[in-house]
Amino acid sequence: MKDYKKECKLKDGSIVLLRPLVAEDKEALITFFQSLPEDLRLYLRHDVTDVQIIDSWTKNIDYSRAFPIVALDGDRIVGDVSLHRIPYGWKHHIGTVRVVVDPEYHHKGLGTLLIHEIVELAAEFGLEKLWAELPLDFPEALSVFRKAGFSSKAVIEGLVKDLHGRSTDVVIMVCDIGTQYGF
Repeated sequence: MKDYKKECKLKDGSIVLLRPLVAEDKEALITFFQSLPEDLRLYLRHDVTDVQIIDSWTKNIDYSRAFPIVALDGDRIVGDVSLHRIPYGWKHHIGTVRVVVDPEYHHKGLGTLLIHEIVELAAEFGLEKLWAELPLDFPEALSVFRKAGFSSKAVIEGLVKDLHGRSTDVVIMVCDIGTQYGF
């Protein structure tokens, strides 16, 4: 899977290259995450403006636990999706999906494309279901996941707090890979 590379055309005709994250992407990944507006970073699980966090991700890539894919426009990272797996136990057949897209690439189909790619890879890895947690007040993201075959399974009110301490509801979305994609 490390040799996975794919050129894809977006809705506006532009081309992006999808490939796994590698250690040499550190500076481009730092630039990508630091350029994101605060409203997109509010609900991320890590402080992506902290260079040490990005450094640890690029130094310690373990594709068997997390498979990160970057979308590149030239040398610039414009999207990032990752598939997180638990290799043992009652959730070994489930993967968790996280995705972030540069605002300049919103409404071009990049988010949906990235999620579709990760679903296909999850099927190749033998996973049966994918799980995503999204803020209820981010309808664009919910729509992207729905287009990729995810459906809402639960809403948990006031579960999380954003970076400003405001409580928000979380939507749990699941994609049944076998049913949705016929794998």
